Amino acid sequence: MRKIFKKRAGIALLGFLLLFSIFATGCDGKQETGKKQQTKTRQNVIRIGYQKNCPLLILKASGTLEKRLKPLGVKVEWYEFQSGTALLESLNSGNIDFGRTGDSPPIFAQASGSGLKYVGVGKSKYEGSAILVKKNSPIRSVADLKGKKVGFAKGSSSHYFLVKALEKNGLSYKDITPAYLQPGDARVAFEQGTIDAWAIWDPFTADAEVTGHARKLVTGKGYTTDRDYFLATPAYLKKHEKIVQIVLDEVKKSSAWANEHPAELTELLSKALGIDQKAIKIAVDRREYGLDPFTPEIIQEQQRIADKFYELKLIPKKVTVKDNIYHFKKEEGK
Repeated sequence: MRKIFKKRAGIALLGFLLLFSIFATGCDGKQETGKKQQTKTRQNVIRIGYQKNCPLLILKASGTLEKRLKPLGVKVEWYEFQSGTALLESLNSGNIDFGRTGDSPPIFAQASGSGLKYVGVGKSKYEGSAILVKKNSPIRSVADLKGKKVGFAKGSSSHYFLVKALEKNGLSYKDITPAYLQPGDARVAFEQGTIDAWAIWDPFTADAEVTGHARKLVTGKGYTTDRDYFLATPAYLKKHEKIVQIVLDEVKKSSAWANEHPAELTELLSKALGIDQKAIKIAVDRREYGLDPFTPEIIQEQQRIADKFYELKLIPKKVTVKDNIYHFKKEEGK
């Protein structure tokens, strides 16, 4: 695998959610819209949705999943997305079978009535989440954000992180002026000074620190766990549970490789994201890749996010996260 690397919304749910979905062209000639995809489960194929800053990108680059599935006669098709919201929309429509997002999009999906199933959960990456201000900003604490304009992606992990940071520092969501911006737009607004602070995640955090003259006001520690979640459609799981288990097993292996080869991983992500290696190295050094089991504590973490979004009226109804967690009949390799 080392040689390979060295070579080199959501879910058609709520109208407002679609406003911050980012529609983009996929890789390998495939597109997010699914025009070239079939809207039903296909035999002997698994269609995987991924984002560039994602453990699935590492798996895709390794080529090991294709090798693992070839003896079973199963092909892998990869579809690139720029947001978890758009990815889950495609997953819910049956245009892909499996994908990974951050912690918030699945909650919006479930609130819309989606039956998508959680099949895996990543390790916490809270160190890469931060609220940034300019290095010369007079803002020195979260409490200083009162009356300030803060940029973040609506319904994202940063949205939840910001809300919790405000609450724990004696402020409410109403004490700030929210600016709903996707990372690219937020970066421009931050640099131009049209927002006072920016709640964001790695590698954007690291990139802003290195090239944007930013200072971390606070990190996600104590406020959020910021995990990846892997999901699959009920239809695909019903027919191909073993294939999904194999995918997760290969995610574990490629994640172990990533943890053991930070230099090669930095080069890979730098090229894929178009971000300077210095910034990527910072992001890589403070993150551990891998999967965690679905413990009651992790389920409760996700439930707290769902409850908070309902309290803020960002989702139309309460959801019970555990209802959408899939229980495999037998773990792969055991």
